[in-house]
Amino acid sequence: MGRNVALAIFDLDNTLLRGDSDYLWGMYLIDKCAVDQESHQRENERFYQEYINGQMDIMAFLRFQLAPLARIPLSELLKMREDYIDNYIKPIITEQALDLVDKHRRQGDVLLIITATNDFVTRPIADLFGIDELIATNAELIDNQYTGAVSGTPSFQKGKISRLHEWLNKTGHDLQGSWFYSDSHNDLPLLQEVDNPVAVNPDPKLAEYARQAGWPVLTLADPE
Repeated sequence: MGRNVALAIFDLDNTLLRGDSDYLWGMYLIDKCAVDQESHQRENERFYQEYINGQMDIMAFLRFQLAPLARIPLSELLKMREDYIDNYIKPIITEQALDLVDKHRRQGDVLLIITATNDFVTRPIADLFGIDELIATNAELIDNQYTGAVSGTPSFQKGKISRLHEWLNKTGHDLQGSWFYSDSHNDLPLLQEVDNPVAVNPDPKLAEYARQAGWPVLTLADPE
């Protein structure tokens, strides 16, 4: 009998990417003087450290992160995003990450990226990996303008599980034989949910948990 089709789920930031696309979007806005540089950098750094420490208030972060989208016309945002992808994201995609995705593609697996980062930032990044299925935090868009609000449940921590199960119910897929690759202890709820959890370049908390649980640990090198 042939191998059943499995779901291969990938976290994005610091997993498929050798950096954090949310944090880098904030740095891009600072570099382009699209936000107040001093206050935005201070808050960007604060939220990133809270995320690393597992203490981030996701709704407070999203109010901060999505506010600039509401102040800039969509046509200008799209031009900025293209520049951001070319100069901030493409340099942090490794051949190893592309090969990992391609391995599952060749096996016939269903490929899915699940990320807490908003869909405005992450949709074109998923496209770079050739992955159509994306679960991201949805930035509310009304009449071709972002509002600065969130639409639905943010895909963060346990929210990733609820959003994933919504997607499973909609698509008819299941978690039999499923894989999930992540770098962060914030993703432990979902890592515990799949059949094949893999820690990728794990933070210290996840590395220790993976060691005790006997999970495989994968190292993806930095781009040359």
